[in-house]
Amino acid sequence: MRAFVLTGYGGPEKTELRDMVRPLLGAGEVLVRVHAAGLNPVDYKTRDGKLKLLLDYPMPAIMGNELAGTVEEVEDGVTAFAPGDRVFARVPKDAMGALAEYAALPADCCAPIPDGWGFERAAAVPLAGLTALQALRDELGLRPGQRVFISGGAGGVGTFAIQIAKWLGAEVITTASPRGCELVERMGADRVIDYTSEHFEDVLTEKVDGAFDLIGGDTLMRTFGVVKDGGKVVSIGGTPEPTTAEKDLGGDWKLKALFWAASLKQRAAARRHGVTYRYLFMHPSGAELAELAALMESGKLDPQIDRTFSLADTKEAFAYLEKGHAKGKVVIKIAD
Repeated sequence: MRAFVLTGYGGPEKTELRDMVRPLLGAGEVLVRVHAAGLNPVDYKTRDGKLKLLLDYPMPAIMGNELAGTVEEVEDGVTAFAPGDRVFARVPKDAMGALAEYAALPADCCAPIPDGWGFERAAAVPLAGLTALQALRDELGLRPGQRVFISGGAGGVGTFAIQIAKWLGAEVITTASPRGCELVERMGADRVIDYTSEHFEDVLTEKVDGAFDLIGGDTLMRTFGVVKDGGKVVSIGGTPEPTTAEKDLGGDWKLKALFWAASLKQRAAARRHGVTYRYLFMHPSGAELAELAALMESGKLDPQIDRTFSLADTKEAFAYLEKGHAKGKVVIKIAD
């Protein structure tokens, strides 16, 4: 089978399209003929070796973290799916493998694609959609009537976060460039702050109940000041902290100690403002993906695709995503 492969950590020269052996099924797994796969910033960060401390893959490694396709085979004991079923999934974090013609993955990572939905739109959902759901509902505990600030609302995760926050009944304030304003308004944002001409902390004179940071760096540090005392900031752009190791990465004490030191600045800033800081490393979940599928089916969740590339043009897709200008998701079409 053809697959987009990482041969070693580094730049684009460390990736290539090559023939690989079709994966064998393990216990509880399904073999999926992949029709489309989504790209995310975690993909080029993995290639660059920035996540090597957390996830060190044996090389060569097939890249890609989310997919949509058709079940080809099921291992004995798998009853939730059968050959021919249309499914989408966020693959396990320690495996990758979505950027290939076939992928083997646990059945409990998969969910049925809603009727009438194409593979490319479905492939855009799993990683970003689950990240937004877990951050807003599970970590922030967002409730009807609350106000939430989402930085960088026009990106892949941001477009899902706005829609999910609205589904949860919240008022949404977000930032975008002039080019992204129309998109985030269409997603349901109640207030859009143009970050090219305004500082959000100057505009938000009334503090919000919670915040979802997608940018990190200085944006994260400024976000602490716009959240109410006792509130919470969840980030996927900042620095991992001890809870990340405890809840998201198996409780490894070495990682916990490392993250404690690495996040001193962020946690100190959060304490000064009377808020809690949490870095989220999302987890695959077929059950939660089925919840997103129900939202898709009801029209409450509409994935935004910026551009679609062929498998042969995956390097170009990475380069486009790395420029940071994509409005919505970048998707790789693998099979008709």
